[in-house]
Formats: sequence, C-alpha cells, structure tokens
Amino acid sequence: MTAGTAPDAHLLIVDDDERIRGLLQKFLARNGFLVTAARDAAQARRLLSGLEFDMIVLDVMMPGEDGISLTRDLRRRMAVPILLLTAKGETSERIEGLEAGADDYLAKPFEPKELLLRINAILRRAPQAAAKGPKFIHLGPVRYDLDRGELWQGDALVRLTATEAALMRIFAGRAGEPISRQTLVEELGRDKGGAAEQAQERAVDVQITRLRRKIEGDPKEPRYLQTVRGAGYMLMPE
Repeated sequence: MTAGTAPDAHLLIVDDDERIRGLLQKFLARNGFLVTAARDAAQARRLLSGLEFDMIVLDVMMPGEDGISLTRDLRRRMAVPILLLTAKGETSERIEGLEAGADDYLAKPFEPKELLLRINAILRRAPQAAAKGPKFIHLGPVRYDLDRGELWQGDALVRLTATEAALMRIFAGRAGEPISRQTLVEELGRDKGGAAEQAQERAVDVQITRLRRKIEGDPKEPRYLQTVRGAGYMLMPE
C-alpha cells in the first residue's frame, strides 16, 4: 500500500470509457484501494443502493445522465466525497461541478499519480469516512462483510472454503461488472495455458455453483451471482 493511502478505502469509479475505467481500476487497486466500477450513472445508482463507498471518482461527460446531474442528486442524499473528471479547458463545467457539490475536479488527460494524490488529499479531509462501521454487500438475507471477507446469514457465519472466499473478494471488488472465467482463473492464481486452462475454467464453474448454494435462495435461478452470456459471471447486490 502506498504511503498516505487510506487503509481499505472503497472507491466507486464511474466512466463510460471501458479502457479508462479498467486502467483506473487496476491502478488504484495496486495502490491499496478496494475499487468498484460503473459504466454510467444508472449502474452507479444501483451500486450505491447496495454498497457504501468512501469516495466517488466520476466522469462528467457520459451518455444518459451526466456526472454533474448525478453529483447534484447524490449530494442531496449523502456526504460521500466526489471527485469529478472533466474535459480539459472546460472552466464552466468545473465551476458547475463544484456548485453541484463536488469536492474537487481533475481535467483529462491527467497523470495517474496526480489522481492518487488528489484522492488521498480528499480522504484526509474526510476522516468520518474512516470511522464508519463495517461495510456490507447485501444479497437478500445474506450479507458480505467487505472489511472481514465474511459471509453472514442473520447472526450465523456462513463457512466459505478458501477458493469461495477468494471468489467473493474478487466479485465484491467489481460488483455489477461481468468477470470472465479466464480472469477469475488468473486472479485465483492458477496456472494458465491450453487445455489446462480450459479445465481450470470448468473448475471455476464448479466453484461458482457451490458458492451460489450459499448465497442464492434458488441456486438454479441465480439472482445475485448471475451468469452473463459470453462474458462470465457478475455479482449484483440489492
């Protein structure tokens, strides 16, 4: 973890550019953050309804609802810090974003290190975020404790195998985003290559089936750990 990074801070990245979204997610994860990404305001709203975040990094120019409109609405309901990513040279856009309630802005293109510095500065100014209670993902009657990596049903701890626990951490960090079988194999630290990789992907399918039995009311009709045709699997909190 980089010096000055808030421990276990959970960031929501909202950007319609898949390449930028992926790069930011990987960069910030490498620097000690738990990162969840959304492709637009609608997906961000769904994630915010089921998850708590310490900060939102939000692109202004998006199809559908733009970042300033989303900022204005969120600020009426929550105090989570918001950093806007704006088009270079659009001074009026930045002013409008700050008036809407954003904590800071950063013009594109930007250096990743500058983004990291600004995020850390904002989090240092918001000590209440670090003092929050446990953060949970709610999956019907089951909840996943992001801080402890534990699955609970009511007051009962649901036992997870090491692989199931690793899968939950992967899915929780990218809730609402499809993750391919190949990516899951790689992130679980398995060997890659040829027929062996295909066998490992089938093994992932088996682990997903077992995990569904622990979080789904009807594992054959999964509501929370969904199969995304041609893309893999996706965790969808309430």
